[in-house]
Amino acid sequence: MWVIVGLGNPGRHHAQSRHNVGFRVVDRLAARWRVSVDRAAHQALLGEGRRDEERVLLMKPQTYMNRSGDAVASVRRFYRFPLEHVVVVHDDVDLPVGRIRIRVGSRPGGNRGVASLIERLGDDGFVRVKVGIGRPVVGPVPADWVLGAPAGADADALAAAEDRAVDAVEFVLAEGPEPAMNRLNRREAPHGGSPL
Repeated sequence: MWVIVGLGNPGRHHAQSRHNVGFRVVDRLAARWRVSVDRAAHQALLGEGRRDEERVLLMKPQTYMNRSGDAVASVRRFYRFPLEHVVVVHDDVDLPVGRIRIRVGSRPGGNRGVASLIERLGDDGFVRVKVGIGRPVVGPVPADWVLGAPAGADADALAAAEDRAVDAVEFVLAEGPEPAMNRLNRREAPHGGSPL
């Protein structure tokens, strides 16, 4: 069983924010796989389906970003899946807008949703599909940057990245994290930039 967790904040006013890229990628996966992510349980919205021969659970925690780990820990206690079969999709301010990167393990990098998962799961060994939202041109990253909606070229780049993130998740499920990292991270390097 694979569990795909999109990180974000509940509520329509957050739907188009940079921070909700994980929710939108899960929605795109659900549309592609024809799965409804509408069952409320474990402080999350869930949808179950199959990908080839694998059982897949799509998940959008409804705890707000900073407590995402509560929902994922609850689901893991119930379903008892291995941590290495968790794929978390989230925004990353340290990646240029529209860039994708796959990682297994590593520090939260300032993302409080990822920090919550590591704390509640007791390990950082899950797969991460990081979607770059970039930073403001000057100064630190304010809360209203990640909670705001991009516009213009940034909005277009982020939408295209969300499609590539869907492809990246599918590749992780089909081939495993290492081949996915080797293929996608190389192509998403600054000199390449071509889609998966």
